Amino acid sequence: MLTVHHLETSRSQRILWLLEELGVPYEIKRYQRDPRTRLAPAELKAVHPLGKSPVIEDDGEVIAESGAIIEYLAERYGAHAGDDLAQLVPAPGTPAHRKCRFFMHYAEGSLMNWLVMKLVFQTLPRQPMPFFVRPIARMLCAGVQQKLVDPNLATATAFLEGHLLRNTWFAGEQLSIADFQMSFAVEALLSRSEGAAGQPQLRALQERMHARPAWQRAIAKGGPVVMG
Repeated sequence: MLTVHHLETSRSQRILWLLEELGVPYEIKRYQRDPRTRLAPAELKAVHPLGKSPVIEDDGEVIAESGAIIEYLAERYGAHAGDDLAQLVPAPGTPAHRKCRFFMHYAEGSLMNWLVMKLVFQTLPRQPMPFFVRPIARMLCAGVQQKLVDPNLATATAFLEGHLLRNTWFAGEQLSIADFQMSFAVEALLSRSEGAAGQPQLRALQERMHARPAWQRAIAKGGPVVMG
């Protein structure tokens, strides 16, 4: 049986969602973050040298990286998906395929970089440090967010709002692998970016994802999506 090496509050939640949508049987091996550093445990390096999650094992293969896993699952199991997933991988040469390809890369190639930086600069001042250093750390982190991180997240939010105003899902009117890849970034953006909270299209997309029974089953099995 396929195994998902699942780290709490991590990108591996989107793999569980896809597996639930596809109806593929799987088992979860759970890992907890270090309570102090919030990093992945060292045991994950025994599964894959990078020591990250998600990682899956299927038929003797060990596959890491969300995008690679999503593409693998779509290739191997997508043919048996229901009508709702008929465009899981849109036909090459179509506008839907070009949109899908773009968002498969954009999620981790651009958007998540700023979201990770946001998380780092939000949490860094709360880490253990001499009391006299904390005000300096707080000031520096706030400055980086204000001048660098937040403007880029505002640009990303406006871009996504505009796209979703014209498209139900990221590749168009049908659910595709791009939606699974982007799902973690959407959750993180709505959680971490102050300007994203009032964006109706992103909120509507989030509601569409949350309303899907497969999403609900994945959350029940894997837990919350993003760190608070």
